[in-house]
Amino acid sequence: MSVFARPSLAQSRLSRPFPLSPFQRRWWPAHAALLGALALPLHAAEVANTESADGEDVAPLVITTVAPRSPLTVVTDPRQPRQPVPASDGADYLKTIPGFAAVRSGGVNGDPVFRGMFGSRIKLLTNGGEMLGACPNRMDSPSSYISPTSYDRLTVIKGPQTVLWGPGASAATVLFEREPEQFDGPDWRLNTSLLAGSNGRFDRSVDAAAGSQDGYARVLANRSQADDYEDGNGDTVPSRFDKWNSDVALGWTPDANTLVELTAGRGDGESRYAGRGMDGTQFERESLGLRFKKEYIGEVFHGLDANVYYNYADHVMDNFRLRDPDPAASMAMMRNPMASEVDRRTLGGRLAGTWRWDEVELVGGVDAQRSEHRKRASTFNMMTGRYTDADQFAWNKDADTHNYGLFGELTWQFERGQRLIGGARLDRAEAHDYRQTFTSHNPMTMLSQTWANPSADQERHDTLYSGFLRYEEDLQRLPATTYIGLGHSERFPDYWELFSASAGPVGSIQAFETVRPEKTTQLDLGIQYRQGALEAWASAYAGVVEDYILFDYVPGIMAGMTRTMVDNVDARIAGAEAGVAYRFTPNWKGDASLAYAWGENTSDDRALPQIPPLEARLGLTYERDNWSTSGLWRVVAAQNRIAENQGTVVGKDFAESSGFGVLSWNGAYRLSRNLKFSAGVDNLLDKAYSEHLNLAGNAGFGFPAETRINEPGRTYWTRVDLSF
Repeated sequence: MSVFARPSLAQSRLSRPFPLSPFQRRWWPAHAALLGALALPLHAAEVANTESADGEDVAPLVITTVAPRSPLTVVTDPRQPRQPVPASDGADYLKTIPGFAAVRSGGVNGDPVFRGMFGSRIKLLTNGGEMLGACPNRMDSPSSYISPTSYDRLTVIKGPQTVLWGPGASAATVLFEREPEQFDGPDWRLNTSLLAGSNGRFDRSVDAAAGSQDGYARVLANRSQADDYEDGNGDTVPSRFDKWNSDVALGWTPDANTLVELTAGRGDGESRYAGRGMDGTQFERESLGLRFKKEYIGEVFHGLDANVYYNYADHVMDNFRLRDPDPAASMAMMRNPMASEVDRRTLGGRLAGTWRWDEVELVGGVDAQRSEHRKRASTFNMMTGRYTDADQFAWNKDADTHNYGLFGELTWQFERGQRLIGGARLDRAEAHDYRQTFTSHNPMTMLSQTWANPSADQERHDTLYSGFLRYEEDLQRLPATTYIGLGHSERFPDYWELFSASAGPVGSIQAFETVRPEKTTQLDLGIQYRQGALEAWASAYAGVVEDYILFDYVPGIMAGMTRTMVDNVDARIAGAEAGVAYRFTPNWKGDASLAYAWGENTSDDRALPQIPPLEARLGLTYERDNWSTSGLWRVVAAQNRIAENQGTVVGKDFAESSGFGVLSWNGAYRLSRNLKFSAGVDNLLDKAYSEHLNLAGNAGFGFPAETRINEPGRTYWTRVDLSF
């Protein structure tokens, strides 16, 4: 069997125009409820054969919580239906994993958070490459370019416990991956899915492949869209979105142990936000990748894995295509049409070899990345009323960053069931500031002031050191695996931390010159227990962060304006995730998970900002033959530990938050090996609630200042999966 054998194929989705008419918006919730009702009588039917020809279990599944494969690592299939309503972006899917949350700004494109850590503290890779967004305020966060159903496997490695996938991953490493195709002879396969739901939600996708033993071609396409949703109070929240992605992969497999794969992809979309002053009217993505993998080369030199990638993001923000300019804005320029366009090109590569000697395995190699950022903006003439769009102007390059890394990770199986894993990493990081001037607009007089950038044409260079040492043991007297590890990660400030702070007055020192690399030292430990009907796991961490990069939001020179400052502080962090699953009978199964994060700014003796509150998930599932049904109760505590007016480039702490509980239900039925229905109701009790990690509502949409945006109310959805 080929070493590139893919896991069992799950489902994808199909397509429809946008926006939906008012009639369609009324019809889709009823349609979802109708299909769900139709599925329930079918539950009573029994199909004798619930296994495929090769013995693979095909019982239907809707994911309500994701348990780790090991105490340290979570592996799951992102194509499976999940609750809440199946995800349209990477952050939305990651929220189903205990410990993850997201900074919410509407219906789509949230920014993932793990254990209270944001941004580049989470290393997020797709097919071995990194897709970096371009918006200075992370409107197009890296996860917004990810469609989960386009990937076969999602892997999360907690904490600074690997050095294989790039620098700075102090919180977690997240890998969205596609598996190579495998055909024993000329053959093909097709997986499609269709999802419809409340608030005009309509998703469709297709995943098709054809090939033989010598190679394959795979095509993936998907589109997801929705209208503005209604919260539990019946109020409309601006959140409409429409996004699509298409990718192709061409693979050559001259033998069972060799792969050469070329990939290419494009995507685009638009989204409006209740929590931002502008909407995202373009999320254009272009991706190229080339991979070579060879295994079983020799007795010691086992394999070689190399890839290069190119990712390009072209993002447009404006205040008039998906909304009307805000006549009540405090700044006069926001009352008129305005647009900003930013783009980012990221080119990178990685070369890694694997060596094996009896009980020892070493993976070592090099990687590199270069990223260039540019911007341009529209103009509006107050005297003539003439608007000139951003694309009529030349691009201005403002930043260029580089990283070159050397890494090695060794696993030593020194006793039966006992392993020692260690790794080290050396990085050389560089950044170049191309900004020549800063411009400040006076909203009262509409006059502008321009001054020279003190750090124009300056370069920064830092050498960074990272590493970890971890002990793992499969216990002999107990059906459990434990681990304890100490890791250290040094993170170079990212684009947002170097270039997104407010420009200071003439003669002031800029963030580019002052912000220091962040250094995290963290202890991780955990246990996973499996015996009979019971499975339980727990992972905990405690760490210190030297030079934690923190954003301060301070009053500006004029009323109603805010100035963003970036500084370094020292911090302590701690927390844990735990879960348990128990099969009461062959048909009934219960599961529960708990996640807690804590952080303290020790420099200022106050809480770290935007730490998610304690969260619990309780699920109960009934499975029988070819159908299943389950309920999910998500309970979130109040968060009273905040750092007012501090946060990240994404947002800030502006108030304490209340706790809430949300009840959801789903059911799934498999008519045959090829066809499956699933349906669900999220927020069954139509509760009005908001998440702690949230952008404040924008006054242009009628939200009071510093008010959190409510989440969707009762939401119906249904999905059909078809595979051949």
